[in-house]
Amino acid sequence: MTNIFIGGSRKIAQLAQPVLPRLDNIITNKFTVLVGDANGVDLQVQKYLFSQSYSNVIVFCTGNTCRNNVGKWEIRKIAAEKNSKGFDFYAIKDLQMAKEATYGFMIWDAKSKGTLNNVLNLLRLEKKALVYFAPTQSFQTVRTADDLRALLALCERQDVAGFEQDLSLQQFFNTKHPQLSFTPLEPGVDSKKVVAL
Repeated sequence: MTNIFIGGSRKIAQLAQPVLPRLDNIITNKFTVLVGDANGVDLQVQKYLFSQSYSNVIVFCTGNTCRNNVGKWEIRKIAAEKNSKGFDFYAIKDLQMAKEATYGFMIWDAKSKGTLNNVLNLLRLEKKALVYFAPTQSFQTVRTADDLRALLALCERQDVAGFEQDLSLQQFFNTKHPQLSFTPLEPGVDSKKVVAL
C-alpha cells in the first residue's frame, strides 16, 4: 500500500492549477492520503478530495480535537507531549505522518517552517518528497541533502537564516553530508524538476 503524506503552508488559501493533476494522479492510483487538519493547504486538499468523492484518506490531528475533517474520513489522533504548544504541538502529528508515508507531497510558499520541517523529516527517514514551490510555480524532487540545498537556493536568504535558527539546518547537513554547508547554492542553479508522483 502506498501512503502519500500531503502537507503545506497554512497561508496558501487556494490550490494552484498545476497541483490538481498531481492530486488526480494520487486518486487514480488509489493511494492512501495522509493529511493534517490545519487551515491552508491541509483544508484545501481535503476540500478537493471531497469534491472528487475520494474516500481513501486519513486525517491526522494532535490531541483530542480535529480542526478540519471535510469528508468525515478516518481520524488518527496523535497524543501530544505534556506542555507542548504551538509549532512543537502540531509537529508531533506531522512526524507521525512522515513515518507512515511512502512519499511526501508538500505545497510550499517558501516561508512556512512547518512545511520545510516535513521535508526534513522525510529525508531523515530516507523518503522522497515532491515539493510544489509556489513562488516559481515549479515542482522540485527532494531525495538528498543536495536536492534540499537546491531547494533552499530558491528561497530568500533571510528566510533560510530563519530556517537555520529554527530547524537546525546545519546539524541536518552535518549528519547527512558533513562536507556540505547549509548555505544555499547561488541563484540560478538548476534544480531537478519532478517527473511524476
